[in-house]
Amino acid sequence: MLKTKLFYRKTKSGNVFKTVRDHYLRDDIWCGSSACESCRHSVKGAILDDENPGAPSSLINEPYYLLLDTNVVLDQIHILEENVLCNVIILQTVLEEVRHRSSNVYKKLKDIIVNPTRRFYIFINEHHKDTFVERVSGEKVNDRNDRAIRVSTEWYNKHLLSSKNNIKTILITDDADNKAIAIKKKLTSFTMEEYVKSLDNSTDLIDKLSKVNYDFGGDKGKPIYPCHLTPAELHDAIKNGKLQQGTFLASRENFMEGTVNVDGMEKPIFVQTMENLNRAIDGDIVAVELLPEEEWSSPSDVVLQDDEEEDPGDVLDEAKEIIAQQPAKNIERTPTGKIVGIIRRKWRQYCGILQPSLIKEHTRHLFVPAERKIPKVRIETRQAETLCKQRIIVAIDSWPRYSRYPQGHFVRALGNIGDKETENEVLLLEHDVPHSRFSDEVLSFLPKLPWIITESDVAQREDLRHVDVCSVDPPGCTDIDDALHCKDLENGNLEVGVHIADVSHFIRPGTAIDNEAASRATTVYLVDKRIDMVPGLLSSNLCSLRGNEDRFAFSCIWEVDHDANIISSRFTKSIIRSRRSMTYEEAQLKIDDPSQDDALAKSLRKLNILAKKLKKRRLDNGALVLASPEIRFQVDNETHDPIDVEAKKLRDTNSMVEEFMLLANISVAEKIVQEFPECAMLRRHPEPPHINFEPLIKAGKHQGFEINISSGKELAKSLESAYKNDNPYFNTMLKILATRCMMQAVYFVSGMVQPSEFFHYGLACPIYTHFTSPIRRYADIIVHRLLAVCIGADATYPDLLDKKKNHALCHNLNYRNRMAQYAGRASVALNTHLFFRNKVQNEDGYILFVRKNALQILIPKFGLEGTLYLSKKGEKSVVNFIHNEEEHTQTYNDIVFRSFDPVVVQLSLDRSNVQHEKLVFKLVKPEIPGFSVSSSSSEIINEKIVEEPKRKASPEDMIIDAPVQKKERKKKNKKH
Repeated sequence: MLKTKLFYRKTKSGNVFKTVRDHYLRDDIWCGSSACESCRHSVKGAILDDENPGAPSSLINEPYYLLLDTNVVLDQIHILEENVLCNVIILQTVLEEVRHRSSNVYKKLKDIIVNPTRRFYIFINEHHKDTFVERVSGEKVNDRNDRAIRVSTEWYNKHLLSSKNNIKTILITDDADNKAIAIKKKLTSFTMEEYVKSLDNSTDLIDKLSKVNYDFGGDKGKPIYPCHLTPAELHDAIKNGKLQQGTFLASRENFMEGTVNVDGMEKPIFVQTMENLNRAIDGDIVAVELLPEEEWSSPSDVVLQDDEEEDPGDVLDEAKEIIAQQPAKNIERTPTGKIVGIIRRKWRQYCGILQPSLIKEHTRHLFVPAERKIPKVRIETRQAETLCKQRIIVAIDSWPRYSRYPQGHFVRALGNIGDKETENEVLLLEHDVPHSRFSDEVLSFLPKLPWIITESDVAQREDLRHVDVCSVDPPGCTDIDDALHCKDLENGNLEVGVHIADVSHFIRPGTAIDNEAASRATTVYLVDKRIDMVPGLLSSNLCSLRGNEDRFAFSCIWEVDHDANIISSRFTKSIIRSRRSMTYEEAQLKIDDPSQDDALAKSLRKLNILAKKLKKRRLDNGALVLASPEIRFQVDNETHDPIDVEAKKLRDTNSMVEEFMLLANISVAEKIVQEFPECAMLRRHPEPPHINFEPLIKAGKHQGFEINISSGKELAKSLESAYKNDNPYFNTMLKILATRCMMQAVYFVSGMVQPSEFFHYGLACPIYTHFTSPIRRYADIIVHRLLAVCIGADATYPDLLDKKKNHALCHNLNYRNRMAQYAGRASVALNTHLFFRNKVQNEDGYILFVRKNALQILIPKFGLEGTLYLSKKGEKSVVNFIHNEEEHTQTYNDIVFRSFDPVVVQLSLDRSNVQHEKLVFKLVKPEIPGFSVSSSSSEIINEKIVEEPKRKASPEDMIIDAPVQKKERKKKNKKH
């Protein structure tokens, strides 16, 4: 059968176009049931079972199938994932609606459908002549879809009426109107809650019910928060400029503060108090109203301490307390606003622990997320006694305005609190790091072993196997993606080559392995493991430029003079054979040992000399050399627990490799922009607004140094000249502080940004990209493809030149890059805590910041920062400190605490709070009698991500990058 519809479209010029759309209907679409006697299909291919159709239910005493509506699938996907519901009908209408509304739920649903044991059947109702429903005039799309679902339910009941076992079809819907109409039409219908509660042994399932439309209780007559504006009101107000739209970022130090980053505004809009935050959660896209300038405020100088009580009190009272602690009038205030609506929620599943109710046998409890920026969540569970000892995952369902906390439901348990594997899983989930095993579809695109280089491969590439190439990496590195060479030319110049693993040869566009790599975006390095972007066969074998093995490479080759000036450059797909894979230390020894005079030693010495000249030139141009504490864990080979920790050592060879990686990235950036000015993937580092440098300028001024921020070059000069003989770590701390003033470096598409904005502030270069690490960064794979098209080594494809698609890809790359950095830091924090279990030791530290009620202490040896509170919440300290807000000092008698002052603190691990183990900082020197406050929350320094590191402290790193390094490991020390 054929249904035909006519559509008329009027253009701006007044022309009317007629469009004819055909919709084909059939009468031979199978119902999927093995009990059906009328459909002409083989029973062997049946999906829906006829012997045990539905689970035992107190509501249904006859064989049945379930038919789900769209909202049930969207809201109750965690119920569907449990291996309880089976023999379920998913209509084409529902599947398409889910696909459009939530890609995440759609993927989960597809995974359930392809599992044959679950017996989920897709019925193509939109093309069956008896179940197709046309939308009538004036009918909303949602109402039409609900009607289509009811029509299909009715058809199934009639269709299977004459079948053996007389199987009934039950409509499961949480839509009250849809259910009421279905019952009126004599259809059997239940809500998901009604159905789940009717099942035998349903306690676990009940806990997983979504609470989207569930009332936990609360006095609706006394709302805590203001109403959100409607979508229509938000749209009009944003369009008229009355409201601003942006991303809400919650403060890590004060849960009652946050900022909204608005495109086009130099400074983010500051939001303070729970009432003004108005139920926004970190990451939400919100609408914010700017307050009158006389109501502007500034971030509180108070660091809120953990409060583990079941209920911290009225949030409005707490807001008044924070407002009362506002800085003096002479302190500059920042644009301040209030959130009036949520445009898009960015809720995800959250890891944490259960905080059981103080009321015995109570089923309503608080969930405390591991991420401090996320509010507590009210959930209902009957398993509190078991779950309170485990890390669990919870999903947020809603946040009514009369509820102090959002409401959610339990999803699953991860494992016992404190267990290392469980905690690693938590930090990966909390930072949204994809870490599931690669699917069979992805693995199917890997080359078959044994893999060999054919004559055809050699004919299509430049054979450089005769060149003395070598790689220099950290010890234990298996994903070797770069190698170098340098040799003399007959004209007296030098040939320098950077050879990068040709990952794009194995990962072709549009394949499952390409899509997976694009989604993961980056390899994530934890202290004791690595989460690969691509399968291990590529990352550690076929793409890794291992010693004495033939490998495909993408080579960047320059002719340079002895002053490191580039005479010419070229790019080529090549075959190389690395003579040796060396560590930084091995390469340094080879350079420094005059008795070694082989080809590799000569090559390395020339590279080292050239690298120093390249670095000097960069620094003279204004490139910044910022700092971050660098540590390395020595781990037990069997338990993988940390047994020692030490500062990483830098050698000339670290800098040597980095300089040539930078040079290659710059050369490739220039080439791809020349060929593709509109769609080249580049990386930029915006110049920070001057307001960002205020903390740095003040800190320098208090120490007698003037920090000039008029340009990157002047800033670099100021930082390099700021040294104190009595404080050797002062310059490093000043550079750490400078790092925090920076903007983030980001990937972008050249056609979406003006050329004047291509500039990389940190590197002081006009154009930059990432080319040198395709094994661990997807951006480099895209750049390889662009470069291959430039030199005629490969063909282009539509998506490669699609600005909009690549713009969206850049958003994902930037997000994954940021999350990978944070996950790495969290891994270092976790291992630092493991290291300090059952240890108490004194360590040298420095005051990084002086706060109103605390000192921020930096411990260089461990690369961590802790908060040493000067008074406990709600308690009056015996020792009264005087805080000078303008001078940023704390004084007790004649003892003055300033930024960068050295201190000695005692470190130990406080495990009383199972959610957040924390290092306790006790002040040892200077000694203050009677001062015993020592509670501290510590973390790896959370600096701005300016550049993702290649190895150790690349000039573009400017972050704490130990967690994301290719980890250096030693064999187990026999002494341990």
